[in-house]
Amino acid sequence: MIKLVKAKLTDIEDMQKLVSPDVESGVILNRSSDEVSTNIRSYVLAKDGDRLVGYTALHIHSTRVAEIRSLIVDTDYRGAKIGQSIVKFALDEAKDLGVEEDVLVLTYLPEFFTKLGFCEIDKELIPEHKIWLDCIKCIHFPVCNETALIYKLSK
Repeated sequence: MIKLVKAKLTDIEDMQKLVSPDVESGVILNRSSDEVSTNIRSYVLAKDGDRLVGYTALHIHSTRVAEIRSLIVDTDYRGAKIGQSIVKFALDEAKDLGVEEDVLVLTYLPEFFTKLGFCEIDKELIPEHKIWLDCIKCIHFPVCNETALIYKLSK
């Protein structure tokens, strides 16, 4: 049975192992263990018993905008709607925290997010500090192939 839980510092090693292949291929931005530690409260994990099978982070940019980032599901568990559960958990958390307007995502899998109610937006609408804090570290920068989407919390 898959359970969603908030991450702990003791989960970081398993988190890094799970995401490593997608970081190496450039699908997910590399985040050091120190960066994950600093932001550990933003992560939600999917666990099958003690096995980490997926996670994401809900990063708060401002009172108006949050971002779902580093969404990963173990290849053995893809297709089991774990990613959907993780994203819905993050959206509920954004609402509970009082994010006023939107949840942003940059992705190579826009269809996954549109099925969950996200809508594509022009990348120029992405908060500028996101570009200079995160995107500049990407191996694909400045030629970004990702699609930007938002989920409107104030529907």
